Amino acid sequence: MDKLQQKINYQFKDIALLKLALTHRSMGKNNNERLEFLGDSILGVVISRELYKRFDHVDEGKLSRLRSHLVRGQTLAQIAGELELSDILILGPGELKSGGYRRESIQADAVEAVFGAVFLDSDFETVNRVILDLYRDLLDDINPNDSLKDPKTQLQEYLQKRGNTLPSYELVKTVGKDHNAVFSVKCVLQDQAMQIEQSAKSIKRAEQSCAQILLDKLIAL
Repeated sequence: MDKLQQKINYQFKDIALLKLALTHRSMGKNNNERLEFLGDSILGVVISRELYKRFDHVDEGKLSRLRSHLVRGQTLAQIAGELELSDILILGPGELKSGGYRRESIQADAVEAVFGAVFLDSDFETVNRVILDLYRDLLDDINPNDSLKDPKTQLQEYLQKRGNTLPSYELVKTVGKDHNAVFSVKCVLQDQAMQIEQSAKSIKRAEQSCAQILLDKLIAL
């Protein structure tokens, strides 16, 4: 955890908060889900404010697409990779055995939980600095004129161009209640005889995760 604190340029006063942020729900009730809930909201505000300041002539629709691109699970997993979070995630035996530390959704959730932990340990301006430092290259590289279509839209357009049947999404399982709920969604590509199942804290995020994996597979063929 010392290495992680160096990477985010923040030293925790209460190191237990950071440990909790890295603790997956497979470890029991004392896990990072509440911190992730908090961090998700803070990340949205920080990125929204920064985009508003950077692109003063861009309309709300484009700003929303830019924000969605920056706070999506795939981007958070990329940041998790840079922070080497998979090396220090605290997982239950079942998740460890199944390679949960490699799962993008678990890594993305942990990044949001770390943001929540930094906020509770300090204040908004501090977590704002931590987030913007981690997002600096992504923010500098982003172009408001790019389409930045989400994976579901990209997958649909990819299939439409080839005259294929559009993907079907099905909610197959919900575990937990309220903000602790985890949704498992299955996506099926009929013509390609392909299907994938992904879990996330929202149905939309689970669907997007399914679409991204299937799109990557199709492009690689």
